[in-house]
Amino acid sequence: MRRTLAFLLIAGPYAGRAAAQSPDDGRIRSAVERLAPAMTEARHRIHQYPELGNREVRTAEMIAEHLRGLGLEVRTGIAHTGVVAVLRGGRPGPVVAVRADMDALPVTEQNDLPWRSTQRATYLDQDVGVMHACGHDIHVAVQLGVASVLAGMRDRLPGTVLFLFQPAEEGPPPGERGGARLMLEEGAFRDPRPSAVFGLHAKAEMDVGQVGYAPGPFMAGASSWSAVVRGRQSHGAQPHLSVDPIVTASQVVLALQTIRSRTLSPFTPSVVTVGIIRGGERGNIIPAEVRLSGTIRYYSDAVKDTIERRMHDIFRGITAAAGGGYELVVEGGLPVTVNDPILTARVRPTLERVVGAANARIIEPWSASEDFSFFANEVPGFFFNLGVQRPGTTSGGHHTPTFLADDAAIPVGMRVMTSLLLDYLSGAPAGAGTGR
Repeated sequence: MRRTLAFLLIAGPYAGRAAAQSPDDGRIRSAVERLAPAMTEARHRIHQYPELGNREVRTAEMIAEHLRGLGLEVRTGIAHTGVVAVLRGGRPGPVVAVRADMDALPVTEQNDLPWRSTQRATYLDQDVGVMHACGHDIHVAVQLGVASVLAGMRDRLPGTVLFLFQPAEEGPPPGERGGARLMLEEGAFRDPRPSAVFGLHAKAEMDVGQVGYAPGPFMAGASSWSAVVRGRQSHGAQPHLSVDPIVTASQVVLALQTIRSRTLSPFTPSVVTVGIIRGGERGNIIPAEVRLSGTIRYYSDAVKDTIERRMHDIFRGITAAAGGGYELVVEGGLPVTVNDPILTARVRPTLERVVGAANARIIEPWSASEDFSFFANEVPGFFFNLGVQRPGTTSGGHHTPTFLADDAAIPVGMRVMTSLLLDYLSGAPAGAGTGR
């Protein structure tokens, strides 16, 4: 209730705007119906031949070929394998950007599909299966479809659309750089510079035909951490001669959970996760050290700082009490993904017009993180969830072997995103970018 009220107060004049039909709605629908089969086939090819971050060579080549065929200005090799394409409309207007991510995950697919992935690759020196287990194949197919629809309307297009196909959203391989930050450093937003950026993410927990969004913080910021708990090695039969880092690390793991439950307000969303704990070589030796690593999630820098401070307090206190020591490194990862409140209020009528008011829902923020946040820190951004679950069916969660997005989400995503971009360009205030 509090979130909805805040949205209405921020929305101002946009909150009461009726979801009237646009003259372009019919054209968009017809174009999407015509193009959807080809975009679905493109999705199948991408899904069947997935590639890990900074290795999306085949995917990028397919994307660039399609965009050149539409007559767009195409640049490749941005942030290793990224593709940037410019569609200049026939009428003057602002510049708007839209982003899709291309990379897959080191997950072995278990879905029974004729176009399932059987690809394998090396990740962290291990042979792994590769799968689009987060819906990035849907994202690319939707954006290729949007480019196709708008290219067919370029004579009437009031402004310029900057299409960003981004590598390594899931993170580049260790020791490499990549993703949205590197795309920006290598000029993705230069010449032309957009006045706003849009993006979407497949959501397995939402049915096809639904979209979800929220004004303000929408997806969590994320930092990774790693630690070493140091003790003193001894024979397992003589534990009194040791400083046992396994016992000490176990106490640390339990105590870290009190940050969320006892340090932060119960109304402050956050996550502190231990994902790896490793130590020891055999059962009758107490080792000298234990290594831990994990992730933290948050929706404000103040919460991030509090979590990091309390982590040091806990590691320091528990290891000192045991007679050991520690090292802890917290590395800043992804900023919070924030939906610009004014832009969110402005696009709300478009969402409700395209999918219906009942299917365009304000939802709770998602604790996953997104490096779309780097783009949205440069210019006002709007990021939404696209329902990809066929009604009456189930899907595995994101990043699991049975994650399954339904093809029917592709035309929905094409209609929604095309309408958002076109409505933005048609209604952007004077001076919002330089389209021509």
